[in-house]
Amino acid sequence: MAPIEILYTIFSLTLTVTGLSMVGLALRAYVDTARDSMLQLSIGFALVVAAAVGTTISAFLTDFAGARSLLTVNYVFTTIGYLFVMYSIISRR
Repeated sequence: MAPIEILYTIFSLTLTVTGLSMVGLALRAYVDTARDSMLQLSIGFALVVAAAVGTTISAFLTDFAGARSLLTVNYVFTTIGYLFVMYSIISRR
């Protein structure tokens, strides 16, 4: 494995662990407060984590072929995830 691939894996794992921590914290806050914004926040971070994990796994399975497709799918999931995060911040309920 090339050094850049090792770094890519390390940063993907870091994003996954921290992202799942945020999902867990938001879900716990949702259970405690029943605020919809906390559920939306957890969905947003779950989508961001799914994009990171999916891209990393797909990249290694395809030997980094089709990078444009991988990045496009990654950006779609990440963008939708961040839209959920933003909505959870601005929602008034």
